[in-house]
Amino acid sequence: MAPRSLDGVTLHPLATHFSTVAGAYERGRREYPPAAVGAIAAELGIPPGAPVLDLAAGTGKLTRALLAQGFDVVAVEPLGTFRDVLVESVGAERVREGVAEAIPLADGAVDAVTVADAFHWFDQVAALAEIRRVLRPAGGLALLSTVPDWTGCSWAPEVGALMQRLRPEHPHFDGPPWQETVRAAGGFTAPREIQVITSQPAQPERMVDFLASMSWVAAMPDAQRADTLAQVAALVEAGETPDELPVHVVIGLAARA
Repeated sequence: MAPRSLDGVTLHPLATHFSTVAGAYERGRREYPPAAVGAIAAELGIPPGAPVLDLAAGTGKLTRALLAQGFDVVAVEPLGTFRDVLVESVGAERVREGVAEAIPLADGAVDAVTVADAFHWFDQVAALAEIRRVLRPAGGLALLSTVPDWTGCSWAPEVGALMQRLRPEHPHFDGPPWQETVRAAGGFTAPREIQVITSQPAQPERMVDFLASMSWVAAMPDAQRADTLAQVAALVEAGETPDELPVHVVIGLAARA
């Protein structure tokens, strides 16, 4: 699949493969817990009803959680298949086509910008300049990362080893910590990080969708991808899974200086 450009920005070659797995992404990725959104609101001082941009919103996992907390959310997403899911769940009036490096909003349009499990895909210097532009004075930035925790799953060591063995090097994901990029960009307060830990009912039947939703799995040749997902399905089906699993959400925070 050839790299795709939008507003003069070329998407990362791996990111383009997300367009083929929107359904697996929606089924397999965890929902963002209300506690995570509540922590963002409290830490950044975002009032109820405030305008919030969910940037690189995907299928709207975080968008829906923000709306449920009463924020006036606009979701920006570059991939059409993901936007289709967004429109179905939150309405076309809340969805925009666009990229982090050329955000389709006016200067000072929002009180906060959220980015969920996507900051590593950006040209971070350009994206931070755009984020600062659309933020109101003292507006806040929240970068969320969901950390899988398969504690108590008998299949976790084998599935984890399989993923580690197959995962290619990702120059953005494996780059410098986000804090360094924010400090170097300037125009933001000192970055800080908090963690929210909750639990959700385990859904082992969605483990295959979770793995299938990863860009580097979607990029595999068809036969290798099918074989990899079949191995995961067999391991999970043969193993044991607890009724609930922890959900770890790491949240990076900064504000427009």
